[in-house]
Amino acid sequence: MIRHRPFGSGHPYATAEDQRVPARPEAGQTVELRVRASARVAAVVAEWVVDGGEPALLDLVPAVSGEPGEAAESGQGTVDGGHLAAAQSRAARAAAGSWTATSPVLHAGHRYRYRFRATGADGGGRTTRWFEVSAASWRTDGGTLTVEGADRVIPGSVRWLADADGPLRVRFDLPLSDGEHVVGFGERFDAVDQRGRALDAVVFEQYKAQGTHGRTYLPMPFALVVGGVGSWGLHVDTSARTWYDVGAAQPGRLRVEAEAPSGDLTLRLLDGAAPADVLDAFLDRVGRPVELPSWVFRLWASGNEWNTQARVLREMDRHRDLDIPVGALVIEAWSDESTFTAFRGAEYEPGEEPHRLADYRFPPDGPWPDPKGLVDELHDRGIKVLLWQIPLQKTRPHPIGQAALDAGQLVERGYGVREADGRPYRNRGWWFPLALMPDLSSREVRDWWTAKRRYLVEEVGVDGFKTDGGEHAWGHDLRYADGRRGADGNGLFPVHYARAFGDLLRDCGKAPVTFSRAGFAGSQPHGVFWAGDEDSTWEAFRSSIRAGITASACGIVYWGWDLAGFSGEIPGAELYLRAAGTSVFMPIMQYHSEFNRHRAPSRDRTPWNIAERTGDARVLPVFRAFARLRERLVPYLAEEARRTVAGGAPLMRGLFFDHPDDPLIWRYPLQYRLGDALLVVPVTEPSAESVAAYLPAGRWVDVWTGAEYGGARELVLPAPLDRPPVLCQAEHWPGLSPAFSASGIRSD
Repeated sequence: MIRHRPFGSGHPYATAEDQRVPARPEAGQTVELRVRASARVAAVVAEWVVDGGEPALLDLVPAVSGEPGEAAESGQGTVDGGHLAAAQSRAARAAAGSWTATSPVLHAGHRYRYRFRATGADGGGRTTRWFEVSAASWRTDGGTLTVEGADRVIPGSVRWLADADGPLRVRFDLPLSDGEHVVGFGERFDAVDQRGRALDAVVFEQYKAQGTHGRTYLPMPFALVVGGVGSWGLHVDTSARTWYDVGAAQPGRLRVEAEAPSGDLTLRLLDGAAPADVLDAFLDRVGRPVELPSWVFRLWASGNEWNTQARVLREMDRHRDLDIPVGALVIEAWSDESTFTAFRGAEYEPGEEPHRLADYRFPPDGPWPDPKGLVDELHDRGIKVLLWQIPLQKTRPHPIGQAALDAGQLVERGYGVREADGRPYRNRGWWFPLALMPDLSSREVRDWWTAKRRYLVEEVGVDGFKTDGGEHAWGHDLRYADGRRGADGNGLFPVHYARAFGDLLRDCGKAPVTFSRAGFAGSQPHGVFWAGDEDSTWEAFRSSIRAGITASACGIVYWGWDLAGFSGEIPGAELYLRAAGTSVFMPIMQYHSEFNRHRAPSRDRTPWNIAERTGDARVLPVFRAFARLRERLVPYLAEEARRTVAGGAPLMRGLFFDHPDDPLIWRYPLQYRLGDALLVVPVTEPSAESVAAYLPAGRWVDVWTGAEYGGARELVLPAPLDRPPVLCQAEHWPGLSPAFSASGIRSD
């Protein structure tokens, strides 16, 4: 066996042990040629040909570290999102190796071909096919950059990167004035203001530590520029990968680079009297958010180990018995983990047509003896129900029964995302490796995929779906039914995914409540989002607040996070309550916990487990008070969301939306507004008894004490654990005061 993939797995941030590095070389560079070979291979050479001349031989040598790039590509280690990640066994790794050679320097205007010959220990051999490559160079011509709006592109800055086959990328510069701040590019964990930073926009599943790595599930080629004379924004109208240097290399320039193999790119420059006007113009182009029912603003609860009907009811009983109101339950571990359409333990005959509820028999002693009865009971308690989904058809272990039929249909009907050679794409990532991926860019495929789940809505009565894991499309050369390739189609996959389930819910008479972590420009109309996977740390708390502020700046209305983190050891009582106290004042308030193999002690993020594990008597009463306050804030949140959807400023928004000309707000990037009335000052450091804050212009009322403050000043606010610093604009206070006075934790 010998394998070479010029572009590797398509991982956007890591190179593989069997690829060309760099995959797209520029003139003056050499390339490292890597192959993966079995243990029976004794030697490998590459034939290197320039412009059809005589081949030169390049000897490959075994990689010094064994497998270059593999550690970076495997990414997550052994656990991802509560499920075992894919990893080669040690035996398989020992049985194969990586070989490398370095090419001569490549020059523009030439074409290069190469192939590999492997010689086995037994004297046998194998030769690969020919691969081609040419060196790219930057030039002033090669494509067309169309600018819509007031043209800010710096003259002479436009350059096209092209190789022997045509254009690959375009780059250009925009001016940044002193005092201008740049916010957006989708959901960003590392900073609110990206000025002075470099970043890219590509959908990626960074399992934890997103703020450290600068990666995101939900990128967008859009940003707001605030703080100069008026506000403006940029929208690079592409679904391909883009890169941004926001004054890092040159302080007065924002450099944009975008993949543009067609040789055409449109840049929209949007002007507005205020940041909300710029955002509104962007949403006119990519899609506007839709109003969701008010129940989404109640507390959401979930735990990956809640994998039986009895366990779910037990957890909901605890909520009831402890007087902690819950409005939505996300059941993650409900399905057979093979079809993701049938409840685990259900008995039924596999079939090619979608099943109905009557087709299933649920053994009384099984994990889910009566799914419809469960949902009915939860509805009677006022709790909505969402079920977890994944946009993949598993093929490992070898599928049997219904899973085999579904996989067969997907392949036989050509319903899957395809490789360049027409073969079905098989997931190259570490989660559900080699799974098939339905091509949800096709309406026919979306309808086929969701029809298998229709009975869950129409008959079982579920209210929504957790549309998890929309990040599995890797590779620039994939093919989609809508005519796109991977380069410009992969980023849209999570948009189509949430859209598919939203359409199913609408068609069944339900609100389109999906719960996603991945997205792109165009995701705004499609449901609810959360910030993905994080450990229970103070840094994750801070980075998640940044994510909410930046996502909202790009038009995401219904957003939340796994309060206090979902992975690893449980948070301490202080972090848990600080996170809960802040989440009361976010669009979505929800807790969740990762799969821990049911080991003791439990790592559930329920308030009672945190209380029991930490021994802190404050946890239950304070969390209860927060949850009850949240119930009273639902009408306010629903009304403010309605205004946002109608074209107003975001529901959760950085202070720059309301105070774009105030330079002091940038000293406090984690503060944000929640609707028109509330100003939230998160406490994100341990052992804090007070917090430095900035009150913008106006009159402000402390919601806990009723104390009034004048604005346009910095001050220190008290920060008791049970009273997170929150202020209300004085003119809105009469309407909101009753919600806080009834909380039991306000002291007038």
